[in-house]
Amino acid sequence: MKQLIISFISSLFICTSVTGCTNDDDVAPNVDIRIETNEVTAITSDNALSGGRIIGETKSVAEFGICWATKDNPTLSDSHNTGAGDAGSFACYATGLSANTTYYVRAYAETSAGTVYGQSRQFTTLAASGDDTPPTGGDDNQDPLASTIYLWQEGNMAKVTNYTGNQGSYQDPPSFRPYMNYFPVAEGMKVKGAVLVCAGGAFQFRSDQMEGTPVAQWFARHGYQAFVVNYRVQPYRMEEGSLDLARAVRFVRQHAADYGISPDDIASVGFSAGGILCGDEALNFDELVNGTALASDYRPDALDQVSANVCTIGMIYAFYGRLSVASTDVEKFRSSKIPPTFFAYGTRDPFYRQFQACADAVREAGVEVEEHEYEGMPHGFGYTHEAWMVSFDSWMTKIMANN
Repeated sequence: MKQLIISFISSLFICTSVTGCTNDDDVAPNVDIRIETNEVTAITSDNALSGGRIIGETKSVAEFGICWATKDNPTLSDSHNTGAGDAGSFACYATGLSANTTYYVRAYAETSAGTVYGQSRQFTTLAASGDDTPPTGGDDNQDPLASTIYLWQEGNMAKVTNYTGNQGSYQDPPSFRPYMNYFPVAEGMKVKGAVLVCAGGAFQFRSDQMEGTPVAQWFARHGYQAFVVNYRVQPYRMEEGSLDLARAVRFVRQHAADYGISPDDIASVGFSAGGILCGDEALNFDELVNGTALASDYRPDALDQVSANVCTIGMIYAFYGRLSVASTDVEKFRSSKIPPTFFAYGTRDPFYRQFQACADAVREAGVEVEEHEYEGMPHGFGYTHEAWMVSFDSWMTKIMANN
């Protein structure tokens, strides 16, 4: 009897410390790991950011990510997204949420012995912000001062993909044409330059409410012709989005006189995946690289004769590399002649050490770097932490003054 009691207490300890279960039985698999679920941040009306940290022997982990539902302790039978990158620390979005609704999320790891879960966290989505349906149509001979600017001529967009599977999981419809939203400097205010804003969203969506429109509006109020770049996301890849950003840079440079700026005073700033996109554009799709790099049937046009270089990049909880994996390739940074780079991130971000490593490598490549660490800040703070915007404004002012 004593042995049975000890075994029962031991099984309770394992289930509590690993917080794991297989299917719905809430019995922890016999694996030497435990999982912590990240706090939920970057909450909008239809998306939220969480993730996790797997502690222990991660070699047994075949897959990891987050699952969520409107009931407590969600499992893989509910909605879930697979994480990418380092199992030791990862961020992941819950997508397709309903507005003004309470959800529960927890991290998971699949092993040969079963599925292990982290603790459950509760959050409530914001109220709907109104109609955010992408515009349709567009004139190829566009007014550069229009509020919506399309980036590709109709019928000649590099790399068109077929939408397969459940189209409801995609942010944009098959008819989507990448475009910019323009936020002008107020009349009578001195114009400093231009900044192109790329919201994050793991290349599954664009988190405009946290990292798009409010950011562009802030920079417009502080003297920058500001643009939110609505680049392609799932089912497209990062490379197509990078080409969209390159087209955006070219358009702004081509119309620099209309915007009252020097053609050299164009910056890009991106958040999380949006910052990775900015970095990929500078590494692989700048200068005169055009759509033929991805699609042999693309027909280059006059805009492709304009440089897609930017004078600086703002990496806001982002890095050069790919989703969830920072690059520290010093020689690649040096040979690609990447521009001066501004890094801003929080110490509670799961990618904290990767931001530091990437910034160090960029600095080692001879590139001018400014780096801001914000104590206690998580991933996904967006426009809510004004300090980085003030610092990036000062940084861009200095860079543009030296052009």
